[in-house]
Amino acid sequence: MSTQLLQSLPESPGVWKQAWLRLKTDRVGMVSLYVTMLFIALVLAAQLGLVASDWHKEVGVPFAAPTLVGKIADGTQNAIVETVVGPNVDISDVDPLAPRYKEWDERAAQFKTTVTVKADTLPFGADQQGRDVFSKVIKGAQMSITVGLTAALFATLIGTILGAIGGYFGGRTGDFLEWVYNVFTAIPYILLVFALAAVLKSGPLASTLGSGVWTVVIILSLVGWTGIYRLVRGEYMKHRSREYVMAAEAIGASHASRMFTHILPNISHVVLVQLSLHVVGFIKAEVILSYLGLGVPLDMVSWGTILAEAQTELVQGKWWQLVTTTLFMATFVTAFALLTDALRDALDPKLR
Repeated sequence: MSTQLLQSLPESPGVWKQAWLRLKTDRVGMVSLYVTMLFIALVLAAQLGLVASDWHKEVGVPFAAPTLVGKIADGTQNAIVETVVGPNVDISDVDPLAPRYKEWDERAAQFKTTVTVKADTLPFGADQQGRDVFSKVIKGAQMSITVGLTAALFATLIGTILGAIGGYFGGRTGDFLEWVYNVFTAIPYILLVFALAAVLKSGPLASTLGSGVWTVVIILSLVGWTGIYRLVRGEYMKHRSREYVMAAEAIGASHASRMFTHILPNISHVVLVQLSLHVVGFIKAEVILSYLGLGVPLDMVSWGTILAEAQTELVQGKWWQLVTTTLFMATFVTAFALLTDALRDALDPKLR
């Protein structure tokens, strides 16, 4: 009878299912989720060549201003610019050569040129080489978001694992990891980034790693794990003696199970907040590295290289490339931060 009664009871939802149900009731979180997924979809589409594959082609005149007037129905719309040769004023009274001007005009008309400029729909304008700013910014988003997310995931993974080991076991293991943490934090962040960039891009490892995106990811991952490690280590030190961990130990759960199955879900909100902060911080770091020539290669485009290029254009009054890139960056960063806040609230055990 007791077995049948237990089977008839509704199954309690797990931690992640409860978090998803709570997230669905958060309108801001769901909108942020949709915006973030839209950017991720754009990145994947750009990676597969479905969008912005021709970002490097000239589709308009240099520094074409943003316009919604594009091709007409037959697919062509041309701006005709004709040269004007010779004066059109009667000055025979003061110029003895005036009678010959007409003859010269007729001869020059044979060599008159017509310049045809193809107009296209450029709602965000063109850069100094006539490339579509919209396609260029999407391609830059592919690079910057890939670098930011990948580096943040690696840094979060490193910091979480090391923090879990150091905080759970303590003792000599914790002391050793604390020494490694102190070594990394003793060096100023920006100097450590530049030092690793110099070693990985021009040192003996440059021939192995190359100068591509993975070099930037490795640099940011190696310098970005320390903050996550410190917070995770402190959380594990608090939770390792909690009753639910001791109950898991009593039923024979292994150390790995207690660390990553029981404790980690209860501190996941801390990890997610740090992940969000690192994505934003690493996108900014990529901008700085690319601006200084230590980021993505010169034959690639990212938000950092676009902003560096747009600085000089702003002096000339060409604002659209800077505004478009800033708008895309602000939208993604804001949506990602709000989504992380919503996930933190959904996973926080104190709010259940």
